[in-house]
Amino acid sequence: MINAPQTARARGRPRAFARDKALYAAALTFWRLGYEGASIVDLTAAMGITAQSLYAAFGSKAALYEEALDAYQTSIGAYTARALAEEPTAIGAFVRILTESALEFTRSDQPKGCMISTATLACAEEHRPLALKVAALRSDTLAAFEARLERGIVQGDLEPDADTGALARFMGAIIQGMSVQAQDGASQSDLMQIVQIAQAELSRHGHRDRKATVPVIT
Repeated sequence: MINAPQTARARGRPRAFARDKALYAAALTFWRLGYEGASIVDLTAAMGITAQSLYAAFGSKAALYEEALDAYQTSIGAYTARALAEEPTAIGAFVRILTESALEFTRSDQPKGCMISTATLACAEEHRPLALKVAALRSDTLAAFEARLERGIVQGDLEPDADTGALARFMGAIIQGMSVQAQDGASQSDLMQIVQIAQAELSRHGHRDRKATVPVIT
């Protein structure tokens, strides 16, 4: 889950609440209820603060949501960027992302699915700027996927004619679908079956001289 960092107590007058801990609680509330579904009452109850303190610390509900999204990306959601950077092959990176998604999306100690994959898909017009921000986060992920696939071609682990744009969107669609299914009650085992099928599709685009099977972590 998003870890609430422990901060040293500052000298002088203590703050009314621990900001990082409150942000963590807000992120879980937004993740569970969605932006429009999470009321100020829901947020302040989860954060253990008053509405006045919320606005004083974060400015607005929208600003709090944006900060919660950033916190998610740099904590729970960081496994995607790590896999893209650390795995030596493109196929290995995406199998790792899918496998870790299956684990994260079904954990019992946090809301199901992904906070960003299916966030703010539809909203009231006044919240359109937030929807555009979340859509931009998803677009950035697709761009990172495509860049890793392009690097896979250069490194020789994907066929030169692999359609990297289509494969990146395929990966995005699979992850978003897994998120929805996890929210609907799919188990880790259910999602791992999807991972295995997606792995087989990815492997079809592996370089013909490097067709070694990438094991699925179970």
